[in-house]
Amino acid sequence: MLPRQLLARPAWLFRSAGSWGRPVGPLARRGCCSAPGTPEVPLTRERYPVRRLPFSTVSEQDLAAFERIVPGGVVTDPEALQAPNVDWIRTLRGSSKVLLRPRTSEEVSHILRHCHERNLAVNPQGGNTGMVGGSVPVFDEIILSTARMNKVLSFHSVSGILVCQAGCVLEELSHYVEERDFIMPLDLGAKGSCHIGGNVATNAGGLRFLRYGSLHGTVLGLEVVLADGTILDCLTSLRKDNTGYDLKQLFIGSEGTLGVITAVSILCPPKPRAVNVAFLGCPGFAEVLQTFSTCKGMLGEILSAFEFMDAVCMQLVGRYLHLASPVQESPFYVLIETSGSNAGHDAEKLGSFLEHALGSGLVTDGTMATDQTKVKMLWALRERIAEALSRDGYVYKYDLSLPVERLYDIVTDVRARLGPHAKHVVGYGHLGDGNLHLNVTAEAFSPSLLGALEPHVYEWTARQQGSVSAEHGVGFRKRDVLGYSKPPEALQLMQQLKALLDPKGILNPYKTLPSQA
Repeated sequence: MLPRQLLARPAWLFRSAGSWGRPVGPLARRGCCSAPGTPEVPLTRERYPVRRLPFSTVSEQDLAAFERIVPGGVVTDPEALQAPNVDWIRTLRGSSKVLLRPRTSEEVSHILRHCHERNLAVNPQGGNTGMVGGSVPVFDEIILSTARMNKVLSFHSVSGILVCQAGCVLEELSHYVEERDFIMPLDLGAKGSCHIGGNVATNAGGLRFLRYGSLHGTVLGLEVVLADGTILDCLTSLRKDNTGYDLKQLFIGSEGTLGVITAVSILCPPKPRAVNVAFLGCPGFAEVLQTFSTCKGMLGEILSAFEFMDAVCMQLVGRYLHLASPVQESPFYVLIETSGSNAGHDAEKLGSFLEHALGSGLVTDGTMATDQTKVKMLWALRERIAEALSRDGYVYKYDLSLPVERLYDIVTDVRARLGPHAKHVVGYGHLGDGNLHLNVTAEAFSPSLLGALEPHVYEWTARQQGSVSAEHGVGFRKRDVLGYSKPPEALQLMQQLKALLDPKGILNPYKTLPSQA
């Protein structure tokens, strides 16, 4: 039997679809909400102290060679190149004059072989939804887009193993496998735009990490084109293969610096028959932590997500996106998802947990949804926080892994440190994974505000033995702060691997590895 408060809630919570705003399209999910007349993003080379490496520049002969390799797939129109030169959060801008759109790994191989011979730098790009500048040029690197590499190659309905090209959009893959009673093992707010190859290249985490783990475990095989054009075919569909080094792991999370991922083999879990979502208000972060501990103990195997957000996040999604809070105002909110095979069993377990949480004072208010439409409405409160923040001004973003008991302390610390110099300092994220998204908004970019944030945030994180990048990758933004999370010996080995696989350094230069090394 569900608590009375929870039984009563859905009647008013979902009485008006209009209160939740219009349907969310891919651009809205990406947070692409800049109004006409938005100021042009400054060039990266002018805003940051970075020097162009001695790569060649693209010649007319190069363009002719590319046209022979990918007929109709060479883009040089300056207007068409504006978007792929700018990162999603509109803080970095390259000056690439060429974008290539291959359809096959063989075409990618020919492109890279030519670029290797000519010493032309290449910037691999998927859906360009990254947060750390890993998918856009810094200078005039050739943009190699996987957008036309969007075919499903095979799917096995017994094993749930999907093999597809790297340019397949995550949401489209999700629809494909769901029609066959499976789901993708990862889910992201940017799913309407991001590519599976980019997900793998950045080792994206997302909303299903708690249940299904990282891509290091769910990716079974990869096809990768190396810097010299060699096609490395490790596209196995085997669950177990102990023959030598597991080479695919090198490329998961390498952000296009060691090779260009062209195809992926990934294990998809069976589609849950019952999905429930609870959205709860908590009086403090201590109660959020205790709710998580209780949740793990009482829900066990059906727990698939545990997300949290603070009150300021809720205020911003209400102000900018007109998403109404389904519960009374609280200092913190948690979203809990369960996924299982028996609706009655799952509802009973979740109901018992919620009754206990309310009765013990861990939760002050809550609502629950089982209908898919209402489930998506509750998830929108969490997934669209980034979009709301982007409308609040310039956003300083930090994606941190921390001991769960210290997860929110840095938000309090930064809020006190910045005082009135910041518009808002918020904390939200995947509490079940120990992953905090610390975001600071301001009217505009400010070098003094950045100086107050960095290296303070990274030093604070290092003192907790945390990671300066939990799931967003390193890219351009964090390449010089790896030392806060990795020892010198690890950094040296990374440099040696880069030199081995890409001796000329043409693949995604200025990214992932420290600039001084």
